[in-house]
Amino acid sequence: MLGTSVKNGTVVGLKTTWSLGKIIFPVTLIVVILQYTPVLPWVMKVISPFMKLLGLSGDAAIPLVLGNFLNLYAGIAGILSLELTVKEVFIVAVMLSFSHNLLIESGVATKVGVKMWVILLVRLGLAFFSAIVINLVWDGGGELAQYGMVPPQESIPDGWGEILLVGLQKAGYGVVQLALIVIPLMIVIQIMKDKKWLEVFSKWMSPFTRALGMNENTSTTLAAGLLIGLAYGAGVMIQAVKEDGVSKKDVTIAFIFLVSCHAVVEDTLIFIPLGIPVLPLLIIRLVTAILLTLVVAFVWRKLEVSKGKEATL
Repeated sequence: MLGTSVKNGTVVGLKTTWSLGKIIFPVTLIVVILQYTPVLPWVMKVISPFMKLLGLSGDAAIPLVLGNFLNLYAGIAGILSLELTVKEVFIVAVMLSFSHNLLIESGVATKVGVKMWVILLVRLGLAFFSAIVINLVWDGGGELAQYGMVPPQESIPDGWGEILLVGLQKAGYGVVQLALIVIPLMIVIQIMKDKKWLEVFSKWMSPFTRALGMNENTSTTLAAGLLIGLAYGAGVMIQAVKEDGVSKKDVTIAFIFLVSCHAVVEDTLIFIPLGIPVLPLLIIRLVTAILLTLVVAFVWRKLEVSKGKEATL
């Protein structure tokens, strides 16, 4: 059975790598090439005043746009194509951990009855607020980030041939690093599914679920989102909401927590090649999600008491 799980997980990992690699490779290549044309410098100049409020240079907008409109891997591809400081990479990573893949993952939320504006407000609000706070409280991180396997660029490429070579090299390294993380992760997830560990974990989550102001029947939805993520865990969560009879209040509170902190394993590990401290990233996500969820649950209870019925968002 274990061998079958490993085999199936490897196949899924390879398919995922191929699917995501088709985004990372061309995006990295195009962004690298655009760096040496007048287009990208002009765009960065226009938006740089706003980006300074977030502690970022203008070109950091590239991974933010890619990450929010495509996915986290596309955002990382954008980072790999740029020379950013450790502080900038960390700020972008925190922002993208809160708001990435907005179209797909917000769509998942609407499938279970959570309003789109609530999800967008929470995700984008946390992203911008966290960036401003980190910029204000952190004075360090001024050195250039080293992107794991990606070697530092020693000199400016001379001619389109060298520019293309640099782009291909960075794009290739990005896909290789993606495979080294995604394939083992998919194997672990497949084993968890086959061993029914997700169901066990959801039972362990019950006390935590109650502490956050939700009923126990929300634990499977919460566990799926935490372990697999909103996009990958969409099917599990939608099914759990239907089968477990989760109320609109509980599913909304659960998704407020999950949009702040989901896929805690994957969305943390994939930032390792960027050369930033990932433990603070994980702690920021968890603490923010817990505090925000407690506040929303508290306010919701107060509204229910004052109105004498179930409050709505």
